[in-house]
Amino acid sequence: MRREDLAPLLRAAARIVDDPDILVIGSQSILGTYGEDELPEEAWLSIEADVAFFDDPDALKADKVDGAIGELSPFHQSYTYYAQGVEISTAILPQGWRERLIRFESQSAIPADAMCLEPHDLVVSKLAARREKDYGFSLALITAGLVDVNILLERAGMLPDEHGIERTAVIDWLHSVQRRRRGDR
Repeated sequence: MRREDLAPLLRAAARIVDDPDILVIGSQSILGTYGEDELPEEAWLSIEADVAFFDDPDALKADKVDGAIGELSPFHQSYTYYAQGVEISTAILPQGWRERLIRFESQSAIPADAMCLEPHDLVVSKLAARREKDYGFSLALITAGLVDVNILLERAGMLPDEHGIERTAVIDWLHSVQRRRRGDR
Protein backbone atom coordinates (compact mmCIF):
# COMPACT_ATOMS: atom_id res chain seq x y z
CA MET A 1 0.00 0.00 0.00
CA ARG A 2 1.25 3.44 -0.90
CA ARG A 3 0.48 6.82 0.72
CA GLU A 4 -1.82 7.59 -2.21
CA ASP A 5 -3.77 4.41 -1.36
CA LEU A 6 -3.90 4.99 2.38
CA ALA A 7 -5.38 8.48 2.09
CA PRO A 8 -8.70 7.52 0.43
CA LEU A 9 -8.98 4.50 2.68
CA LEU A 10 -8.73 6.78 5.73
CA ARG A 11 -11.21 9.22 4.17
CA ALA A 12 -13.67 6.37 3.64
CA ALA A 13 -13.21 5.03 7.18
CA ALA A 14 -13.86 8.47 8.70
CA ARG A 15 -17.02 8.93 6.64
CA ILE A 16 -18.36 5.44 7.33
CA VAL A 17 -18.43 5.99 11.09
CA ASP A 18 -18.62 9.80 11.11
CA ASP A 19 -15.46 10.04 13.19
CA PRO A 20 -12.29 11.68 11.86
CA ASP A 21 -10.05 10.64 14.77
CA ILE A 22 -8.27 7.57 13.41
CA LEU A 23 -5.15 5.73 14.48
CA VAL A 24 -3.26 3.63 11.95
CA ILE A 25 -1.53 0.97 14.04
CA GLY A 26 -0.27 -1.70 11.66
CA SER A 27 2.68 -1.68 9.30
CA GLN A 28 1.06 0.99 7.10
CA SER A 29 1.52 3.38 10.01
CA ILE A 30 5.06 3.83 8.66
CA LEU A 31 3.52 5.84 5.80
CA GLY A 32 2.90 8.67 8.26
CA THR A 33 6.64 9.23 8.45
CA TYR A 34 8.03 7.93 5.17
CA GLY A 35 6.78 7.70 1.62
CA GLU A 36 7.07 4.36 -0.16
CA ASP A 37 9.98 5.72 -2.23
CA GLU A 38 12.02 6.04 1.01
CA LEU A 39 11.08 2.60 2.32
CA PRO A 40 12.35 -0.88 1.63
CA GLU A 41 9.76 -2.89 -0.28
CA GLU A 42 9.02 -5.11 2.75
CA ALA A 43 7.69 -2.05 4.55
CA TRP A 44 4.86 -1.22 2.18
CA LEU A 45 3.90 -4.54 0.58
CA SER A 46 0.84 -5.15 2.76
CA ILE A 47 -2.55 -4.65 1.13
CA GLU A 48 -4.31 -3.91 4.42
CA ALA A 49 -4.25 -1.02 6.84
CA ASP A 50 -5.15 -1.59 10.49
CA VAL A 51 -7.47 1.27 11.42
CA ALA A 52 -8.58 2.04 14.97
CA PHE A 53 -10.61 4.87 16.46
CA PHE A 54 -9.64 6.74 19.61
CA ASP A 55 -13.28 6.72 20.74
CA ASP A 56 -14.53 3.18 20.10
CA PRO A 57 -15.03 1.46 23.47
CA ASP A 58 -17.25 -1.30 22.08
CA ALA A 59 -15.38 -1.75 18.77
CA LEU A 60 -18.55 -0.87 16.87
CA LYS A 61 -16.71 1.56 14.61
CA ALA A 62 -14.00 -1.00 13.88
CA ASP A 63 -16.69 -3.53 12.97
CA LYS A 64 -18.43 -1.03 10.68
CA VAL A 65 -15.18 -0.27 8.86
CA ASP A 66 -14.45 -3.99 8.51
CA GLY A 67 -17.86 -4.59 6.99
CA ALA A 68 -17.79 -1.65 4.59
CA ILE A 69 -14.18 -1.50 3.35
CA GLY A 70 -12.63 -4.62 4.84
CA GLU A 71 -11.30 -7.80 3.30
CA LEU A 72 -13.44 -9.17 0.45
CA SER A 73 -15.65 -6.05 0.45
CA PRO A 74 -16.55 -4.33 -2.82
CA PHE A 75 -13.96 -1.67 -1.83
CA HIS A 76 -11.28 -4.36 -1.59
CA GLN A 77 -12.32 -5.88 -4.90
CA SER A 78 -12.23 -2.46 -6.61
CA TYR A 79 -8.98 -1.14 -5.15
CA THR A 80 -7.06 -4.36 -4.24
CA TYR A 81 -6.35 -3.01 -0.75
CA TYR A 82 -8.58 -2.73 2.31
CA ALA A 83 -8.97 -1.59 5.91
CA GLN A 84 -9.06 -3.88 8.87
CA GLY A 85 -10.99 -2.31 11.71
CA VAL A 86 -9.21 -3.02 14.98
CA GLU A 87 -9.15 -1.77 18.55
CA ILE A 88 -6.21 0.26 19.84
CA SER A 89 -5.66 -2.44 22.45
CA THR A 90 -4.80 -4.83 19.60
CA ALA A 91 -1.28 -3.43 19.65
CA ILE A 92 1.20 -3.77 22.51
CA LEU A 93 2.71 -0.30 22.67
CA PRO A 94 5.47 1.33 24.73
CA GLN A 95 4.47 3.77 27.43
CA GLY A 96 4.22 7.34 26.14
CA TRP A 97 3.30 6.31 22.58
CA ARG A 98 0.43 8.81 22.41
CA GLU A 99 2.82 11.73 22.90
CA ARG A 100 4.90 10.56 19.93
CA LEU A 101 2.12 10.11 17.36
CA ILE A 102 2.65 11.48 13.86
CA ARG A 103 -0.13 13.08 11.85
CA PHE A 104 -0.81 11.56 8.43
CA GLU A 105 -0.54 14.61 6.19
CA SER A 106 -2.67 14.34 3.05
CA GLN A 107 -5.46 16.52 1.72
CA SER A 108 -6.87 13.36 0.09
CA ALA A 109 -7.56 11.89 3.55
CA ILE A 110 -9.92 14.68 4.66
CA PRO A 111 -12.19 14.46 6.66
CA ALA A 112 -9.95 11.92 8.41
CA ASP A 113 -7.57 13.36 10.97
CA ALA A 114 -5.41 10.27 11.11
CA MET A 115 -2.46 9.66 13.37
CA CYS A 116 0.29 7.10 12.85
CA LEU A 117 2.66 5.49 15.28
CA GLU A 118 6.16 6.91 15.55
CA PRO A 119 8.41 4.41 13.67
CA HIS A 120 10.24 3.10 16.76
CA ASP A 121 6.95 2.56 18.62
CA LEU A 122 5.59 0.82 15.52
CA VAL A 123 8.56 -1.55 15.25
CA VAL A 124 8.46 -2.42 18.95
CA SER A 125 4.75 -3.13 18.63
CA LYS A 126 5.35 -5.34 15.59
CA LEU A 127 8.13 -7.23 17.38
CA ALA A 128 5.93 -7.69 20.46
CA ALA A 129 3.40 -9.47 18.23
CA ARG A 130 6.12 -12.07 17.51
CA ARG A 131 4.95 -12.96 13.99
CA GLU A 132 7.43 -13.97 11.29
CA LYS A 133 6.26 -11.28 8.86
CA ASP A 134 6.82 -8.63 11.54
CA TYR A 135 10.43 -9.67 12.04
CA GLY A 136 11.05 -9.19 8.32
CA PHE A 137 9.34 -5.79 8.36
CA SER A 138 11.37 -4.69 11.40
CA LEU A 139 14.69 -5.95 10.06
CA ALA A 140 14.08 -4.16 6.75
CA LEU A 141 13.59 -0.84 8.56
CA ILE A 142 16.67 -1.42 10.73
CA THR A 143 18.81 -2.39 7.74
CA ALA A 144 17.62 0.68 5.80
CA GLY A 145 18.66 2.88 8.75
CA LEU A 146 15.12 4.19 9.25
CA VAL A 147 14.97 3.10 12.88
CA ASP A 148 17.78 2.91 15.43
CA VAL A 149 18.32 -0.29 17.42
CA ASN A 150 19.32 1.61 20.56
CA ILE A 151 16.08 3.60 20.53
CA LEU A 152 14.17 0.37 19.87
CA LEU A 153 15.81 -1.20 22.93
CA GLU A 154 14.85 1.84 25.00
CA ARG A 155 11.24 1.66 23.78
CA ALA A 156 11.09 -2.10 24.36
CA GLY A 157 12.00 -1.39 27.96
CA MET A 158 8.93 0.87 28.08
CA LEU A 159 6.47 -1.93 27.27
CA PRO A 160 3.92 -2.30 30.08
CA ASP A 161 4.74 -4.72 32.91
CA GLU A 162 1.84 -7.03 31.97
CA HIS A 163 3.71 -7.70 28.71
CA GLY A 164 6.96 -8.80 30.31
CA ILE A 165 7.25 -11.91 28.13
CA GLU A 166 6.87 -9.84 24.97
CA ARG A 167 9.31 -7.22 26.31
CA THR A 168 11.95 -9.90 26.92
CA ALA A 169 11.39 -11.41 23.46
CA VAL A 170 11.76 -8.01 21.77
CA ILE A 171 14.93 -7.16 23.69
CA ASP A 172 16.46 -10.58 22.96
CA TRP A 173 15.68 -10.27 19.24
CA LEU A 174 17.14 -6.76 19.07
CA HIS A 175 20.30 -7.90 20.84
CA SER A 176 20.66 -10.74 18.32
CA VAL A 177 20.33 -8.21 15.48
CA GLN A 178 23.03 -6.07 17.08
CA ARG A 179 25.35 -9.09 17.39
CA ARG A 180 24.79 -10.12 13.76
CA ARG A 181 25.44 -6.59 12.54
CA ARG A 182 28.71 -6.50 14.50
CA GLY A 183 29.66 -9.93 13.20
CA ASP A 184 29.52 -11.58 16.63
CA ARG A 185 28.32 -15.11 16.98
